[in-house]
Order: sequence, then structure tokens, then C-alpha cells
Amino acid sequence: MKSNTEASTQRYLTMRVVDHIRGLIESGKLKPGDKIPPEREFAKDLQISRASLRGGIGYMAAMGILNVRHGVGAFVAEGPPQFGNASLLLMHAIHGFQTWQMFEARIALEGQLAALAAKRGSAEQFSAMGEEITDLYATIDDSHAYLIHDVRFHRLIAQASGNPVLAALMESITGVLYDDRLSNVELASNRRSAADMHREIFRAICSRDPLRAREQMECHLKQAEEAQREEKPGTAVRSGTRKRMPPKAVPRRRTRAAIPEK
Repeated sequence: MKSNTEASTQRYLTMRVVDHIRGLIESGKLKPGDKIPPEREFAKDLQISRASLRGGIGYMAAMGILNVRHGVGAFVAEGPPQFGNASLLLMHAIHGFQTWQMFEARIALEGQLAALAAKRGSAEQFSAMGEEITDLYATIDDSHAYLIHDVRFHRLIAQASGNPVLAALMESITGVLYDDRLSNVELASNRRSAADMHREIFRAICSRDPLRAREQMECHLKQAEEAQREEKPGTAVRSGTRKRMPPKAVPRRRTRAAIPEK
């Protein structure tokens, strides 16, 4: 587990990369579709390690600002960049949030987003979610790449809700979510189980079942909270929280079986 100092340093380096790329985009030196400089050159210019550079690039990929093509490079995404979550991320950096506080907020928000996505999502949005599910299974052995697809899946659900206000609230949380998970993602011992839970959420949404979509999302977040608490033994527990029974095992399926069976 990383110490608070190490986590703060990682957060600082991540945001240093983000600020630099944001400056290049806002100045017009990088435009939609442009490829960012090679890692070695970029890291040398910023005087940081390539690992720290990847953290910043991963953050921006999770936020939808960059598109990472494995083996090719990172490109500026088409459409307007999303930098609107800076204020909440700054609050997190200064004050910090308790794990239970973040999950309490996420359960309240994302359960409703999943239900709305089941009602209003389009076939195109469902297809994009399916691609992220496939990529989750494909990156189980690559914790940082897995995290990018995890966050992007949750963002896609928010977009599919059809409510731009709720989607904007989710955007404000995703930066903190990525930043928090980046500090201990290497400790995640059961990414496959989490991928299975994401698949069940996806199936409920594609089945147009709002109640089940909400239930699956809330179940996933509660299990994720429990797992994160185990990764951080000193994490505060919300009052009234009971120890949960271990989740039932979910049968493994082939990686490409992302679309629900009819």
C-alpha cells in the first residue's frame, strides 16, 4: 500500500501531466485527432518518469480527453475536452474524502444513472458499453489499463442516462474516482470478479430492466467498497455498516461474450 506521501506525489505528477497536455490543447498546439509526443520524449521534456507520464495519460484517457490505441500511441479525442471536474479533484487533494463518503455518493447517483440508462440508452451507447466490457476482460492482467476501461464504462452509463445534469455530476466524480483508485489499483486482487459484476450491470441495462440495473449497480459498488476497505485496513467505516457476506461466485464466461444472451 502506498503511503499518504507517495499517493500525494503520484497525484501531483498525474496533474502535472494533465495540466501540460491541457495547455497544449488550449493553445492549439494539439488538436483533435493529433497524436501526443512519444513517451520517452514527453517524459524527458517534463522531467518525470515514464511510469508517472502513463498515470497522467491514463487519467486523461479515462476522462475521454485522450484515446489510447495500444501499440500505436495516445491521440487527442474528437469533440470538446472535458476538464470540468477540476474543482472536486482539488477539494479531494486538499481535504481528502473518506472511502465511505465517496461510495455513499456513488451509490445514490450511479444506481439512478443505471436505471435511466436501461430506459433511455441507445443501441449505439449499448455497443460502446459492450466494447468496454470486452476490454475489461482483455486487460485483467494490466491494472492501469483495466482502470481506464472501468472508469469509461461508468461514464458511458452516465451519458446513456439522457440526463445531462446527472451526467455532469458523474463527470465531476470520475476524476476523483480515477485518482483514488490509481493509488492502490495494483492491490486489486479480484479484477475478474469486478469485470463479471460490470457485465451483469451491462446485461441488465441492455435488457431494458431499470430495477435490475439499479440493483446490480448498487451491489457492485457495495462489493467494491468492501474490497477497497480491505486494501486500506485503516479506512474509516460508515456508522451502521455491517459485515457483508461474500458474493456468490459468478460463472466465468468467454471474454468476448459481452452482449447479453437472448
